[in-house]
Amino acid sequence: MAKANEGSGALFGNTVNCDEAVHQLYHYLDGELTDERRGQIAEHLNFCAPCGGAVEFEAELRQVIANRCKDHVPESLMQRIAAAIDEESRQHDGGL
Repeated sequence: MAKANEGSGALFGNTVNCDEAVHQLYHYLDGELTDERRGQIAEHLNFCAPCGGAVEFEAELRQVIANRCKDHVPESLMQRIAAAIDEESRQHDGGL
């Protein structure tokens, strides 16, 4: 079955339809596509407002999540963990 816009020279690109663009959205954002496929998806996103909006939303959402999920670990906790690891290593090495 042919894609709806395949080979048609449609504004949305010659090789990618909306279903494909949305299906590969996360691969696109993660940089997991070949350069050729990334270019095809980018062409579609440039001309298709709904799909372009979806990729913008997902990219912004990822940025918000990344910024909000930065846990700050207190220095005192890091020192206690390091000391516990050192103590465990000394006990383990001394027991051999």
